Amino acid sequence: MGAWRKVSSRRVLDCRVFDLDSAGFVPPEGGAPREFWVLSTPDWINVVPLTDEGEVLMVRQYRFGIADMTLEIPGGMCDGTEPPAVAAARELREETGYEAASWTPLGWVHPNPPLQTNRCHTFLARGLTLAGPAQPDPDERIELVRVRLDDVPGLVADGTITHALVLAAFHLLHVAGAR
Repeated sequence: MGAWRKVSSRRVLDCRVFDLDSAGFVPPEGGAPREFWVLSTPDWINVVPLTDEGEVLMVRQYRFGIADMTLEIPGGMCDGTEPPAVAAARELREETGYEAASWTPLGWVHPNPPLQTNRCHTFLARGLTLAGPAQPDPDERIELVRVRLDDVPGLVADGTITHALVLAAFHLLHVAGAR
């Protein structure tokens, strides 16, 4: 089984958080190109901010795609060529008002490889100190929620935490054996 070969790409739409491309790919066995839709997006980050008391600083916010509130960890996009670790520190500060003394990269996942080009990098933040008020983006309304790390599996099981990338972040934390 071989890889498909990309033979064309045409930008269809430029958006603030992604670009939509129509891309032509030839199957491994050859033949006519087939059209696929690709979302070109910057890399994303997630932060698991863990306090010395074993609490995760989580955020509750409205998500327009599902028209409902979610309970998540701080996260967002890398701006331009911003390295993921720098974006993680920025997003933690913007969404929670906290800064971290130590950072541990936990790994990355492809959020949706059939359609998207990006990765979501996850970091563990420790040694948290309040640096000032949260400074969310103008379209964000964020409530800071402290959750005991030991309570996270129950919040996943009961459907309180549903964001797939947040679930992936907690899985990466578990795999790393971090507590």
